[in-house]
Amino acid sequence: MFIRAYLRASTDEQNAGRARDSLERFVQDQNKAIACEYIENASGAASDRPELLRLLKDARKGDVLLVESIDRLSRLPVDDWNKLKAAIDAKGLRIVALDLPTSHQGLRDTKGDEFTSRMLSAINSMLVEMMAAIARKDYEQRRERQAQGIQKAKAAGKYQGRPVDEELHKRVKELLGAGMGIRATARHANCSTTTVLRIRDAAG
Repeated sequence: MFIRAYLRASTDEQNAGRARDSLERFVQDQNKAIACEYIENASGAASDRPELLRLLKDARKGDVLLVESIDRLSRLPVDDWNKLKAAIDAKGLRIVALDLPTSHQGLRDTKGDEFTSRMLSAINSMLVEMMAAIARKDYEQRRERQAQGIQKAKAAGKYQGRPVDEELHKRVKELLGAGMGIRATARHANCSTTTVLRIRDAAG
């Protein structure tokens, strides 16, 4: 069984690998091991996520797509989610999420009672759909509250935008100054390559 773990964080400042320990403990409890990791900083509402697309390209029938929760996989609107789910199904991937117990059967041998297996698969598919819808709704509500907060702060003359992470900027500049490449810098600074490029370009 080939287990592909997908780890995602929404912003460059967050640690996309934060859930690694939880995922590893989970598969170890199932007497399995993670074979490959795909880590990126990108919004779950974006359909163009390079690492997720790479995972789908690499995947083979019967592989497991392991995530901490369904919202790590998707906060997509319904049309984009349907396209992603179709791509996952076409590859024969089994989605396993730590917070969705019915999905855990995906880490177990498929031999046994076919009727029970199919029933559990159908129930799991329904719950995945439901959780994907909830994740999207949560995303939309948070965006709406954020926009309202910004408007209120602007009206009060208090809105200054997102603060700059001075320590991250300093670290990236030091790594680049030492001759390190973009990808290596991103890895050592624990941020995305997009952030590295933005800091580099801003420094002129």
